[in-house]
Amino acid sequence: MNNPGLRYLGAALIVLVGVWAGLKFHSVRSGEGPVVAVPAGMASAPDPRENSAGDEVPHPVVPAHLPDFSLDDLSGKPTSISSWRGKSLVINFWATWCAPCRREIPLLKTLAADWAGRDLTVVGIAVDHADKVREFAGEFKIDYPVLIGEEDALEAAAKFGMDSPALPFTVFTDRRGEVVALFVGELHRPQADFILSEVQNLNQERIALPEARRAIADGLEAMAEKKAG
Repeated sequence: MNNPGLRYLGAALIVLVGVWAGLKFHSVRSGEGPVVAVPAGMASAPDPRENSAGDEVPHPVVPAHLPDFSLDDLSGKPTSISSWRGKSLVINFWATWCAPCRREIPLLKTLAADWAGRDLTVVGIAVDHADKVREFAGEFKIDYPVLIGEEDALEAAAKFGMDSPALPFTVFTDRRGEVVALFVGELHRPQADFILSEVQNLNQERIALPEARRAIADGLEAMAEKKAG
């Protein structure tokens, strides 16, 4: 679909993700709700219509439970996110034009392979044109599920509180469909492994959901502080 508004959003996000590339991240807690990891100094994902990436905007209201939505897969088949009910999910919102998104692909492929036997699935949500995504997926040999949408994918992002999404962002859920964390920006292996280790503890009932969320918040903050130091 050739939508001028989507093209404008895409152009704006290219600039924003470029600015974010070198920033450290910190976690934000909202009561006992999901952990939201955002660039340091910002309350949440920036609105692409703002003039400065440093402007603060309202904190995203992230749902406690995985919302339902459906998008086409690479073959054009409508697929609901509930198709993976009973599994932990790493849901990565991305686009082919987004440099940090492209850099994340090898990590996501590795996570999908390493965690496949532990009831975890990586799902990519491409906010992009279907033909470009199919070409990109073939070129990069993406072997985890990919769902595609333009306005529909933006609507899916909004269900996670990301009304003006900054790409990439990644949602982590447990096997019950509870949203444990939402990470804004480029994901790296130490962050991913740490979050997934807490999700695994949660799935195996070693800890409760509020405790897992607090542990992730504390851990991400400590990692950011160590890197900054």
